[in-house]
Order: sequence, then structure tokens, then C-alpha cells
Amino acid sequence: MNSIQYDFRPDNFQLSDPNQYDLANLKAEEMIISIGPQHPSTHGVLRLEVISDGELIVDVVPHLGYLHRCFEKHAQSLPYNQIIPYVDRLDYMASMNSEHAYVMGIEKMLGITGTLPKRIEYIRVLVAELNRIASHFVAVGTYGLDIGAYTPFLWLMRDREHIQRLLEWLSGARMLYNYVWVGGLFYDLPVGFEERTAELIPVLKNTIQEVQQIVEGNSIFIKRTANVGVLPLNLAINTGCTGPVLRGSGLAFDLRRVDGYSVYPELEFDIPVGAGLHGQTGDCWDRNHVRVLECIESIRIIEQCLEALTGVHKRTKEFNPQEFVPKKIRPAAQDIYVRAENPKGELGFFIRADGKSDIPARMKVRACSFHHLSLIPDLAKGAYLADLVAIIGSMDLVMGEVDR
Repeated sequence: MNSIQYDFRPDNFQLSDPNQYDLANLKAEEMIISIGPQHPSTHGVLRLEVISDGELIVDVVPHLGYLHRCFEKHAQSLPYNQIIPYVDRLDYMASMNSEHAYVMGIEKMLGITGTLPKRIEYIRVLVAELNRIASHFVAVGTYGLDIGAYTPFLWLMRDREHIQRLLEWLSGARMLYNYVWVGGLFYDLPVGFEERTAELIPVLKNTIQEVQQIVEGNSIFIKRTANVGVLPLNLAINTGCTGPVLRGSGLAFDLRRVDGYSVYPELEFDIPVGAGLHGQTGDCWDRNHVRVLECIESIRIIEQCLEALTGVHKRTKEFNPQEFVPKKIRPAAQDIYVRAENPKGELGFFIRADGKSDIPARMKVRACSFHHLSLIPDLAKGAYLADLVAIIGSMDLVMGEVDR
């Protein structure tokens, strides 16, 4: 038996993930720095090939392909209803939102959009907005951590844990819920869920106010984020940016308003946009600020949902959230694309059905983090190396939906 299990070769790394730049082609004062792939700061398994001239960034090349979810291939070998647990693992910080987008696509293929009981729709929006706040709390908290603010991260993680416990009480799972089903829900809200959620709202409001005062108004935070990573609106539009990244550049584009899906047209909420309060419109400070304001708007939506779920659409003994869940999903032959406003931006599903099978013939995901990741070279060129971490964090990337 050969005792040597691994034969070290110095060129293994270069062969497995070749750099775009070669040392022989660099100027005398330039050097290659490999940042990642590790979780802190790069927000996932992302490797950045950075060409630097001292502390100044000359170029950045994002290298993808370390997570290997294989979602699209898995989806083409599973029945439509069994794909939902895999959808959870795309943006694992916002699984409820991702489930909502996917399920709306299948319901559109079956022709049952808009026919479900309003209680089901209000519950879907309620859990999606709770998950939106939880996702933004991670984004804002870890962003402060990236720059050096530790305490707000602990505050936001503490309150996010309360939301996670509510959703775990609802679905039985901590982060990957499989709760929103085609044609309905896994189960109705537990008795007392509405009251517990209402009790949490003042806590969330207080924490958001503290973050605004201690983080957003902090002179060090402003110096690290204002006028850094400025994203012009025309560049944001042309590169397919969506969500807080696009709205941070000043455009009030939100699919909850533009497409008006589910019961969002019946709800009142504003669309926050960047306004360059401390620097230029579209800088890192604006993108973070938009997420903070969106948490406040999500609380408004949650309060309206709770009012509907305890009033006009309150629970009854006759209500069955699985009443309209189809036993077999076999849509007619068609191609559809459906999208929804996830916390990070537009999540879209292209689905092709052949009309003969309960397994999709083709599944393609439009992931917002992929588009936002492509912007990093444009935003980082000419910036300081220390600003690169601030730029990455302001994008709120999740690699689960990038390497799919």
C-alpha cells in the first residue's frame, strides 16, 4: 500500500483556479493579493483576485465556484413540490421569500394565481416580511462588523434570533422552512403566533432606532462608507441591479409595487431610496441606509397583516391551508418566468414544462447576488484596499444563489 496519500504540487492551485493576471505581466510596483475564499468579509465562499499598487486597487477579478449547490440540475430531476427544500438553500438568509417566489411561479403555471383564500396570502406576506427583517439584520449587523463596529452586530443578532424562533415555531425548522407550499401552506399559524409577533414589534423598532443613532450617525462609520463605492444609477440599471443596491442609487423600483403580487397592493408602505445624506447618492452608506429603512417599512406591513389575520381573515375551524394543495402537479406545456422582491433584490425563476411530466424540463434561476457581484471591479478600481471590504459588505452577497 502506498503510504503517500497526497503528492504536493506547487502548481495545484494555479491549475484548479487560474488567475486572470500573471506575475510576469504586472508592473514592478503591482502585486496580486488573493482575498478568500473564506466566510468572513467575503460573505461566503468567494475568492477575489486583487491587483494592488501599494494600498490602491488597480483591478479586482471575482472567482466563483466553491459552493456548488447544483440547484438547477437537481430541480430538473425532482417533482415540482419536492423542489421547495432546495429553493430554501439558495438565499438561506431569506428562505421564506424564495419559497414565495418559486411557489407563485408554479401557481401561475397551474392557473390558480389569485384564487387562494386571503388568509393564505396574508400569512405568506407576514412570514416573508419577518424573514426580510431577519435578512437585513444580518446584512446591517455584519456590515458594521466588517468595518469595526461590534456591538450593533450583537444587538441585531439578538433580535434576529427572536424572529428565527417565531419562524421555527411556525414551520419546525430554524432557517430552511419548506413552509410555503404550492396552493397553500404547510400549516396554519400556531395559536398565539399573532400575539407573540405583535409583542416583538416594539423591540424591533427600538433596536432599529438604536442602530440609526449609534451606527449610521457615527463619524467613523460615515468616513468609512460615505463617498465610497459610489454606484451611478445608469451603471446600476445597465448591469441588472435590483433591490437595495439599485434603490440605494436613487431609483424607487420595488417588485412588490411594480408587479403588485399577492396582497401587497392592499398594503401601505413606502419605498426607501438613497439620497446622498452624508456623501454621494449610491455610495456604501446609502445602500446600508436603505436596508435599515426597509426594516421599518416591513414592520408597517407586518402590523397590517396582523390586523387582517386577527380581524377580517381571522382563523376559523373550517380553514385548511392545504385544501387547495394539488396532489399531483402536472402543468400544461409552457415557458414562464416569475419574479419577486427578495431582501437582496429580484429573485426570478424560468421554468419550462413539457406537459407530460411532474418534473420540470428546465429550471433557471435569476440570482440578484450574481449581478451585484459583477459590479465589484467597477466600484473598487482606484479605491483603497481597506475600502474593498466595505464595498463587498454593502452589496449583501450570498453565495448560495451565485454558485448554483
